Amino acid sequence: MRVPVELIARYDKAGPRYTSYPTVPAWSASFDENAHREALAAARADDAPLAVYAHLVYCAQKCFYCGCNALTTRHPETVDRYLDDLERELDIVVECLGRARRVAQLHWGGGTPNLLSDAQLVRTFAMFTERFRFSDDVELSIESDPRLATREQLRTLRALGFTRISFGVQDLDPVVQKAVGRIQPAELVEDIVAASREAGFRGINLDLIYGLPRQTVESFSRTIEIALALAPDRVACFGYAHIPTQRPHQRLIDESQLPDARTRFELFRLAASAFTEAGYAWIGLDHFAREDDPLAVAQRERRLHRNFMGYTTMPGRHLIGVGMSAISDVAGRFAQNEPALAGWRASVESGHLATIKGHRLSDDDRARQAAILHLMCNLELPFDAVPGDLAALRERYEGFEKDGLVTIEADRFAVTPLGRFFLRNLCMELDTYLPAQKGVARFSRTV
Repeated sequence: MRVPVELIARYDKAGPRYTSYPTVPAWSASFDENAHREALAAARADDAPLAVYAHLVYCAQKCFYCGCNALTTRHPETVDRYLDDLERELDIVVECLGRARRVAQLHWGGGTPNLLSDAQLVRTFAMFTERFRFSDDVELSIESDPRLATREQLRTLRALGFTRISFGVQDLDPVVQKAVGRIQPAELVEDIVAASREAGFRGINLDLIYGLPRQTVESFSRTIEIALALAPDRVACFGYAHIPTQRPHQRLIDESQLPDARTRFELFRLAASAFTEAGYAWIGLDHFAREDDPLAVAQRERRLHRNFMGYTTMPGRHLIGVGMSAISDVAGRFAQNEPALAGWRASVESGHLATIKGHRLSDDDRARQAAILHLMCNLELPFDAVPGDLAALRERYEGFEKDGLVTIEADRFAVTPLGRFFLRNLCMELDTYLPAQKGVARFSRTV
């Protein structure tokens, strides 16, 4: 598939990844702790299963490309104090939600969750088992840095019940690794993936990043080749978001070494081609999964969902986020925790939720959210699911059709194979908040 440079330039703009709608910049500080408590109380009124996300913020060191809200430490007592506060927050949440609520998904993200010692992992897990009731088929997943993982740690995680583990691989070229401050030889990754299988993990995910400094089509091709040889169950291939105004440590990256828009596009096109040719299903925007993986099955059965944890089967109706900067999606409301450690800590240590902002969805928000999710998950938008003026949207989408990104059929807009690469651009046409957010530095490039 050859894509004209002019087409890439036309659609290469800053835009949301739509893990929510409305997106975080549209949320308001007027949504406070009381509103957050009201959302949790509303969720208490039904017996729907929950999805729970715990943000474990600490890393041993910060990678130059990191876009996460993470801190660094090498002191176990620092982690222990964070866990003390996380437990306090869980008590406040459970007070609002009710004890022993059923959990269908528990995910630990970061930061680097496997920075925790085995004793800290056991302690943290107990925080959740003592307050929630896990479904028989609960999915327990954790993000992991291969450089910190050990066979003993993997056995501990499996003994706790974790079945899915995601390894941050990013890129396996030594030149690129040096440019981003993350050295991890391919042999190390190969060894720890093998150890994960030996420990009994049923789901092994690899995270790759394209658009990094000094990446070339040739070098990234080698990374993909190694990744395929590891036979992961899922692969996430994210575009690097260079936002140094939001993440000052990214200034350590030499911007002159970043690939241009055409090369960046080719890097992802290469990944999409390689993984689909190897038999992986292309999931939505930037995920790939084996055909028998629950994510691929959910896509085929049109049960795929997208939220702050990315693409998911989402058996939980409400997403509860705990930890510094964590986000909850509960009873038609979004709520975000204070992203600064001192503020989050001060709130939970005084018995309060650390809510800094949020949003209660209007009827129009819900309609647009559903339409964007339909595009992101099912690669189509039926006319009867279009919010607002169908004729006006059709007129705007005619430009996409001319560029080969969609076809306009009798009853729907259908995303073409080329259009998948510009999926975020298609969704942006449905976003009524976006015009007021022009120039928001936190958005990454859509191409």
